Amino acid sequence: MPEPNLLLGPVLDWYAESARDLPWRTPDASPWSILVSEIMLQQTPVVRVLPVWTEWMERWPTPASLAKEPPGEAVRHWGRLGYPRRALNLHACARAITDHHDGEVPTDHDILLTLPGIGEYTAAAVASFAFKGRHAVLDTNVRRVIARAVRGEEYPPKATTSAERRLAESLLPDAVDAPVWAVGVMELGALVCTARAPRCADCPISGLCAWRLAGKPPYDGPARKGQTYAGTDRQCRGRLLAVLRQAHGPVPKDALDVVWDDAPQRERALDGLVADGLAEVLDDGTYRLPG
Repeated sequence: MPEPNLLLGPVLDWYAESARDLPWRTPDASPWSILVSEIMLQQTPVVRVLPVWTEWMERWPTPASLAKEPPGEAVRHWGRLGYPRRALNLHACARAITDHHDGEVPTDHDILLTLPGIGEYTAAAVASFAFKGRHAVLDTNVRRVIARAVRGEEYPPKATTSAERRLAESLLPDAVDAPVWAVGVMELGALVCTARAPRCADCPISGLCAWRLAGKPPYDGPARKGQTYAGTDRQCRGRLLAVLRQAHGPVPKDALDVVWDDAPQRERALDGLVADGLAEVLDDGTYRLPG
């Protein structure tokens, strides 16, 4: 296991040279813009997030500007990012910030955790990247880099463990470097230490990486299955929601029926959208985005 402080310099130097130029990383990025980016980036690649994030920030540059809209508008402009409950969470978060925090994203990590839809990762990321806090920011990329470089394992456990969090906290440098360390390790996992094809020859810490030095032992945990999408309820929900997003008013049931042939699955998916607050059924049997 390499000494934790040996990883810091190479990661920071590599990040300074290789980081992507992303708008939520600029010095003038607002805390709100960073919070929006972090929620959009959950399980979604940067290339898909960029155009939607740009449109959102032009349309809703502050929490208050989003909070005054009905939640259906957040769902509409979420587009095809997937997992659209995140749009509802962002809308609820905007209202909470507007109503209880004078329209300003809270600076405190523990207060961030009280906002709707904000979990440990997002709270740590916003506190670190927006307010220069010293927190362990554990997304999938960070967990994979730490698993390989420090623990000598190809992949981290499926769910974050307390041991992982303690290890990540032990790796944190002082407050000045901690936010850059967090985003640097994250970027390293996204661009170099990738899940399926790590580019060890280009890695700034390859000479210290416990996994590489051990001969890259293969993962010996439970089988890691890729996500399926075609034919799933999730795909069906996406088709139905696309109809509602494109319509600026109530939609008759037959306009929804034509987008998915499997009637039982379609009805189940539609009921799920209503139950999740992503759609509303009106008294006349038509459907619309939540208003």
